[in-house]
Amino acid sequence: MIVDCHTHVRSLDGVDTSEHLAAVEAVDACIVLAAHDGPREEANRRLSEYVGQHREKMVGFAVVDPTQDRLNGKSLTSLTEKLGLKGLVLYCSIAGFHPAHSQAMRLYEAAQEVRLPIFFHNGSHALSAKAILEYAQPYLLDEVARVFPALRIVIGNMGVPFVEQTLSMVSKHENVFADLTIRPSKIWQTYNIVVAAHERNVMDKLLFGSGFPASNSGECIEALLGFNMLLTDTKLPTVPRGSIRSVIERDSLELLGIRHTAGG
Repeated sequence: MIVDCHTHVRSLDGVDTSEHLAAVEAVDACIVLAAHDGPREEANRRLSEYVGQHREKMVGFAVVDPTQDRLNGKSLTSLTEKLGLKGLVLYCSIAGFHPAHSQAMRLYEAAQEVRLPIFFHNGSHALSAKAILEYAQPYLLDEVARVFPALRIVIGNMGVPFVEQTLSMVSKHENVFADLTIRPSKIWQTYNIVVAAHERNVMDKLLFGSGFPASNSGECIEALLGFNMLLTDTKLPTVPRGSIRSVIERDSLELLGIRHTAGG
């Protein structure tokens, strides 16, 4: 089963949704992350409406800001069950709060209680000037993972630009995973990320993602499967094709404890 664990639909108008549908044709299922722009309640409601029309293929993650939203186990259950969303996405660096903020820690406790996975969209291939870069460092999630070991965590975008920290985190914690969202045009960056993960023996902790609309599923799959062809006639280290294929074909939903069957 191929799951794209990282997609966005920005404005959710007809053009955006049609482009998103086309972009995920190459996969069996995808996770759609609510956008951080605008009112969170509205973003979650509109996302719910969209993924609800494609339950056989899509899983939605609600955007939350623990420093602004009053959330506990009961309210999280109400939020996700009412809207049919299966996880949470946090934008710590963009929203401007430390990942281990006291109010965030209370959110993680509640999320662990109701078994909701959390996608940390903190690092990025293109952070805005206003984003707080130090809050994007994956090692800041170490305290979270230690205190809440059963909480399933995804470090988005491989924690770029802090990839080595991400590799340490996924190696250290059983329920911490990394989203292998690449930019197919950035060949050297892709090469270094994949080889570093292979050398750290953590390929089994990587989840395939495209980061749509930055890239699409088909382009990313093609770039990863053709990875070793880039190294023809060089002496650079290669990565076994089977290891790369395993990342692409990994059932990320099962790893994150998300039940997903045709029709919801």
